[in-house]
Parts: sequence; C-alpha cells; structure tokens
Amino acid sequence: MKLAKSSPTVWAALALAFALSPAAGAQSAPAKNAARKAKAVSSKASAPAASSDVDTSATAPASKKDVVTAKRDPFQPLVSDTKPLHGPLPPGKAGLIIATVHVDGTVRSPSGMLAVVSNEERRVYFIREGDKLYDGDVEKIGLDGVTFKENSKDAFGKPVERMVTKRIYQSAGEQQ
Repeated sequence: MKLAKSSPTVWAALALAFALSPAAGAQSAPAKNAARKAKAVSSKASAPAASSDVDTSATAPASKKDVVTAKRDPFQPLVSDTKPLHGPLPPGKAGLIIATVHVDGTVRSPSGMLAVVSNEERRVYFIREGDKLYDGDVEKIGLDGVTFKENSKDAFGKPVERMVTKRIYQSAGEQQ
C-alpha cells in the first residue's frame, strides 16, 4: 500500500467511513468493502475532490441491522419422530389418548365393568364401557383387558376406525 501517492479523495472517504462506523475504530466488513470501493472510485477520478463533494452512499455502511440466525445443533436429529399431533388436551377422561393409555386393572361391579387406566403422567382414571376418550371410545371391558374403538385418519385424511385391545398382562411380543 502506497500512502505517499494516495489522493485527498481517498483520505476523505476513509475518514468518512471511520466516522460513520458503529464502533469508532472497529470497522465491520461492509465498511471495509465500502472503503475499498471508494478508493477504487477515487483512483479512477482524475481531479481530486473536496471532502464535501464525496458521495456518502458509497462509503456509509448499511443501516440495516445484522440479523443473527441461530445455528442448528449438529447433534440433534434432522427428523423428529415425536411430533405433537394435537394441541392442549381436555381435562379428565376426554383427554386420554388410546395409544398412551396403560390398563392397570379391571373390576366387576353391580353396575357393570370398570377399568383402571393410567396415562403417561401416571394419573389414574376409572373408565366404563361407552366412555368417550380423546381419539375413540371404550368398546368392551373384560377381566383380562379393555377393547377400544380408535378413530384416526390415514395419510390421505380418510377417517379410519380400528379396534385396539389393551391387556392387563402382556403376552410375549405384545406392546402396550
């Protein structure tokens, strides 16, 4: 860099860029690029100009705030298997999801069969045949388990009903 042969226009542009920088003395990358452009423009100009004639748009840094974007954690999986399929659940039995219900026991009473079930948070509920749950109904309660009628939708949005049986004691290979 030859400082002896530089023109007054270059010095005026650099002084203006320094004065307009956000932190005095610390130039950001756009300000440095603007100073380089001003130097290139002034070197092409044949006559030196006064500091008041310098175009400030070429030397001033952008007034836009730098948007900081958060980077993705490289150790997190790209695709998450657990997506919330529903919003906030209603309280009580109406908020029970059949896939997450665990059958703890059944009771025979004079008014009919009762089932003791618990959800993921280990809250216990007593359900009867015909009770409405979040995604289905209680179809039948037996001494060994409960049969639910689950209402869901397939991948194309078509409604699908299926019967799900949850047993008190799992047999080999059965998931609850």
